[in-house]
Amino acid sequence: MVNCPACDAVLDAEEDELDEGDELTCEECGANLTVVGTDPIEIEPTSEEDEDDDDDDDDVDEDDEDEDEVDDEDEDDDWK
Repeated sequence: MVNCPACDAVLDAEEDELDEGDELTCEECGANLTVVGTDPIEIEPTSEEDEDDDDDDDDVDEDDEDEDEVDDEDEDDDWK
């Protein structure tokens, strides 16, 4: 039996199927959780740094798109 560290609800996960790094969401409180150990099973709330890393990846993609738009504008000026 695996319990949520935030609200102590029983999580719908089989202990023998969990691997370190797996991410779960508690159905009761909505907490994002990460498996940090498997012998015994240790689950902790996902750190905000991990979530920020995902956001940073999105920012890079947006910046790349902005650069492409600027390049397109420069090409438009060249044909005039």
